[in-house]
Amino acid sequence: MAVPSGEREYRLRADDTAAGRRLDSWIAEKVAEMSRAAIQRLIRRGECVIDGTIARSAHRLKPGEIVQLRVPPVEPSEIEPEDLPITVLYQDDAIAVIDKPAGMVVHPGAGVRRGTLVSTLLHHLPGLRGVGGVERPGIVHRLDKGTSGVMIVAKTDQALASLQAQFQARTVKKTYAAVVWGHLPHAEGTIALRIGRSRGRATMTTRARRSKEALTRYEVRERLAPWCELVNAYPATGRTHQIRVHLAAVGHPVVGDPAYGRGTRKDAPRFLREFARPALHARRIEFLHPVTGMWMSFEAELPADLEALIAALRNIASQPASRR
Repeated sequence: MAVPSGEREYRLRADDTAAGRRLDSWIAEKVAEMSRAAIQRLIRRGECVIDGTIARSAHRLKPGEIVQLRVPPVEPSEIEPEDLPITVLYQDDAIAVIDKPAGMVVHPGAGVRRGTLVSTLLHHLPGLRGVGGVERPGIVHRLDKGTSGVMIVAKTDQALASLQAQFQARTVKKTYAAVVWGHLPHAEGTIALRIGRSRGRATMTTRARRSKEALTRYEVRERLAPWCELVNAYPATGRTHQIRVHLAAVGHPVVGDPAYGRGTRKDAPRFLREFARPALHARRIEFLHPVTGMWMSFEAELPADLEALIAALRNIASQPASRR
């Protein structure tokens, strides 16, 4: 269950088996309905005391210590539920799997308060409020505004903690479909280029002084006319804009990408040059169910705009070169 809206207090006594354990880890074991991340947030806010003294997450427990954790009422959120269309592919008591439309921002940010995925989820999944925080309830991972496709939403703190751990351990399998400029030199391959934030900009780059490991495997699915290809991309890491940055770095940016798409060919048809968003779609996601432990796999079909783009390119590819 989610943390209740009313105030709650836990009083726990450390026994001999708790000796030397980290405080946050031990509490997460004892209070199963709360995630470790949520417990850490409460500790940072001074809501946890040991024998009357404010504690830290890294505190090593001693037998006999009395731990008191206060869970205040859920903070009121300024995010109002909005009845916007969203496709729910699956849901149960712990999770929901949705198909995010292109053009929808995942959570509120600078200058964006309405029309977000979070406000939409609060309407369709009313029990979500308070799970994992006020501004990003239920959000386990995110997709860029222009990217469509499948996402997991956690409906309890326990599910959120489990799914976040799976992402951190890189056991979640993700498959993206992308239409890219040009023809990749190999039918499949791996791009292993570190990614960091561009200096003074909101974009990412493979040439940043401060960067993190990033790994993307790709597989060419189909050559689409002379200008581009349909590829599957399998990111092993989860860096911001990873697939878009990696494909651009090897000279084959995603069609329609306003930030990294410097691969537009002037001889390409207008509909291709002016495609209105990155031609990138989160097609499939696979993970362990946070409660049952079963391996789950969900797929979101290509949206209408990408289907139409690919169909138009296939039509051109089928024509003799003299008629193109």
